[in-house]
Amino acid sequence: MEWVESGGGPLVAVPETVLPFWAGADSEDLATDYDRACEVDGYVGLLPVGDSTALVLGDEPASTSFLPDHGTFVRWSAANSEEELLAQVPAALDGAVWENEIRWQVPGPVVLFDSAWPGGEAEGGDHLRVPLEPGTYAVRAAYTRPGPETWLGLVQLRRLQP
Repeated sequence: MEWVESGGGPLVAVPETVLPFWAGADSEDLATDYDRACEVDGYVGLLPVGDSTALVLGDEPASTSFLPDHGTFVRWSAANSEEELLAQVPAALDGAVWENEIRWQVPGPVVLFDSAWPGGEAEGGDHLRVPLEPGTYAVRAAYTRPGPETWLGLVQLRRLQP
């Protein structure tokens, strides 16, 4: 599995079509895109980018991957191994206490990366391309402890019918 790491700030999933508009921490503006991402309160939030919207994965800067079979970003907080963490995902999804859903409109695939980086640099660094279909997604998040030594965050995407 591919895992995306952060240098300490939030991760962000930006639609490929607007990657060049994400400036990260490199901006002349008083409030950079990275600053805006850091202001997101809670596990997830949305920020405008170009003519689209990015999904910010807030809270802690945990290693994150995407499980397409579950439509879920998995955030590794604690586990002895990747295998142990992945084995706990079904139980975590079943027992999760979800926050309120938000709606996220995407034009197609998104790229997950450290919000401090400019979007144009995400292609060559620590990033993960998530092949989402264009449309509106219900996004919900939870933090779970499915095992005594396994803690993980979940950000689940469910495509809504047009």
